[in-house]
Amino acid sequence: MKAIQPLIAFAFGLALLTGCNAGKPTLYLYTWSDYIDPELVTAFETANHCKVKIDTFDSNEAMYAKVLAGSSGYDIIVPSSYQIPLMVKSDLLQPLDKSKLPNVTAHFSDSYKSLILNPEMVYNIPYAITFTGIGYRKDKVGKAEISWSSFDDPAFKGRISLLNDFRETIGAALKSLGFSLNSTNATELQQACAVVLRWKKNIAKFDNEQYKTGLASSEFLLGHGYSGDIAQLMLDDPANIGFALPKQGFTAACDEMVIPKNARSVDLAHAFINFLYDPDNACKNIQYICAIMPNEHAIAKLPEKYKNNPAILPPKEIMAKAEVLKDLGAANALYSKVWDTIKASE
Repeated sequence: MKAIQPLIAFAFGLALLTGCNAGKPTLYLYTWSDYIDPELVTAFETANHCKVKIDTFDSNEAMYAKVLAGSSGYDIIVPSSYQIPLMVKSDLLQPLDKSKLPNVTAHFSDSYKSLILNPEMVYNIPYAITFTGIGYRKDKVGKAEISWSSFDDPAFKGRISLLNDFRETIGAALKSLGFSLNSTNATELQQACAVVLRWKKNIAKFDNEQYKTGLASSEFLLGHGYSGDIAQLMLDDPANIGFALPKQGFTAACDEMVIPKNARSVDLAHAFINFLYDPDNACKNIQYICAIMPNEHAIAKLPEKYKNNPAILPPKEIMAKAEVLKDLGAANALYSKVWDTIKASE
């Protein structure tokens, strides 16, 4: 009889522990892949006696379609700025309670407001700001200035990748011509189409993922890509990997944290946003995602190799050339038509 008493006690304790875990509140986060330091997630769970479950998406359009179709249960979503007005119009979001976000009030850097499409921040808190430019092999391209015109250079033929993204790539062509990357002018878009068709003859491929390994291995000498990706390569190989933000202009994007209207853990969602805006936490997260969080006091805490990385913190005079992608509504069809022409060409 005595022999089984410890087993009974152990089983009771295990059941009690399982019951406690099952009863923990859960925060459901819907975001981009590998876009938050997992150690911060664990720290938040510990501090708030909760669980955080993360689902990921690979495009704003896929995220929006899923949420609009009725997929509920998320407490925080991280869309790009241009998607937020559409989500508000579709009555998918709830206003934020700023009284529960003291860290945002205390630490948000106003110098980044120009890169936010919704600077009043009624529904949104900026998470991270990224740029689209050109990663390149410093050890292979010589001293040539890297810009959008580099995609025409026969010296790089077959050693270039362009993003497989119609807004980014057509936008790059528009900027190379001196136009807005949000242009809805049909003539300007046709000129941009001609530019991309010319570039296409010089590139290896359209690609959103493999350009990173291609640059690292020298398969590609130039890679049209996102600053976070290139920044990681630069940290791994600072002597050989560079990043250029063309003087003709380039894309800036801000991903933001929003709380859906049907969120179940609203207080926990506010607590998570506030937690991420703690300067120590934000500083740690910037180093993980290699993209700047617009947190003034977190930026001040960054190690010098992050502060001096132009893919993470571009100089102010270069930042002035940034333009933010906007949702173009019905005019997106113009871009889709141009993209179809580009993809169908030999």
